[in-house]
Amino acid sequence: MIHKKQKIEQSRVPFISKLAYGMGDVGCNFSWMFVGNFLMIFYTDVFGISMSAVASLMLFSRFWDAINDPVIGGLCDKTNTRWGRYRPWLLFGAPLTALVLILTFWAHPNWSDASKIVYMATTYCLLVLGYTCVNIPYGTLCGAMTQNMDERAQINTSRSVSAMIAIGIINIVTIPLIESFGQGNAQQGYLMVAVLYGIIFALCHIFCFAKTKEIVEIPAEQKLALKIQLKAIMKNKPYLLALIGQILFGFILYGRNADMLYYFTYVEGNASLFSMYSLAIIIPSIAGAACFPYAFKLTKNKGWSASAFAFGTGATMIALYFFSPVTSPVGFYIFAALSQFFFSGFNTAIYAIIPDCVEYGEWKTGIRNDGFQYAFISLGNKIGMALGTSLLALVLGMQGYVSNAVQNEEVIAIMRHAFSTIPGGFWILTAVVLTFYKLNKRLYNRIVRIVKYRILKKRLQ
Repeated sequence: MIHKKQKIEQSRVPFISKLAYGMGDVGCNFSWMFVGNFLMIFYTDVFGISMSAVASLMLFSRFWDAINDPVIGGLCDKTNTRWGRYRPWLLFGAPLTALVLILTFWAHPNWSDASKIVYMATTYCLLVLGYTCVNIPYGTLCGAMTQNMDERAQINTSRSVSAMIAIGIINIVTIPLIESFGQGNAQQGYLMVAVLYGIIFALCHIFCFAKTKEIVEIPAEQKLALKIQLKAIMKNKPYLLALIGQILFGFILYGRNADMLYYFTYVEGNASLFSMYSLAIIIPSIAGAACFPYAFKLTKNKGWSASAFAFGTGATMIALYFFSPVTSPVGFYIFAALSQFFFSGFNTAIYAIIPDCVEYGEWKTGIRNDGFQYAFISLGNKIGMALGTSLLALVLGMQGYVSNAVQNEEVIAIMRHAFSTIPGGFWILTAVVLTFYKLNKRLYNRIVRIVKYRILKKRLQ
């Protein structure tokens, strides 16, 4: 009885560690969500780069990701320091990435088109690499903090609640900050905001490094060929479903996020409505994330919880098409709040799934490669992001988008549908995919016991 109690206590993660882990995602969003929501319109309307060039960059950068994401994931697994495998990457990678974030928003509108494109491609690819060096070990760290499924759910809830607060703050204050810092000069405004957000990014990850611990026992380093690791992944069915979910997630989220500022600026005719929209959804965001543990308790299956949240997001997002913040604000903000509530719950659930898939893979194949697996999750999300943002840019460019001008009816229609019906339909598709996720709590706990027994048996031999 005492032994069992000690085990339970050892599996618990201190509150300060959960808080610190959540702060890591605050930092991630002050970088990546700022990029996802504002970089495209910064490139087109401030830097003076064409839609076609932006679309090409987004697609090219994913080939870059396809190389560096698995490499960084593999290097994380091979890292061996007194601080652990993943935490050192936060300490050293975050300040350097913050510097690159600043350089990315250092616009040169008077340069030649060729110089602009070279600078854009160089800084963006370096930013993606830097973010990978921080985000992959950060995401993997959750699985190294505990093997308790409920504790992981709480850790990811902390992560998601923190992320939703950060996203809400970013969306509410960014435009006013750009205007305040810039004093009529958008170029200067974006740069100063990038400096501020870069500092926040670095400090949050340093705090995460300082207050978290890696306690999960990792098997001795396995020097495995890429082919073997990929074969192991293909045998991990829950992981493959999580990967598909992440690809769809990235496609929907970043495509819509890239469209939002265009939607409020050109469809509704007032960019400041973006801040009002963001203010209206911040509480539903927090509430949705906080509800995930209860949904998991009810379903005993994180994938099914994610599926339910995804369906709710899709249905309410489609409903947004029929309302406007100008002509029908009550209906618009009700469905905006509901869609954000469900989205926030999904965001928490989909990331809570990933660490559990690691144990499933170790049980199924004998191979544990946390960083390598999370790298492909990150790559999947970025592939979705590239497809979503580049497709939006390509279609808007083909239909005649002109920066800082009145748009034609075709462009307006695309912006409206990209805000509501198109992402709504893909959310429902995501819900269908995740109904096939079968790794429930009972099976997971059995798998953990078997894996621990194998490790103990190997030691005694």
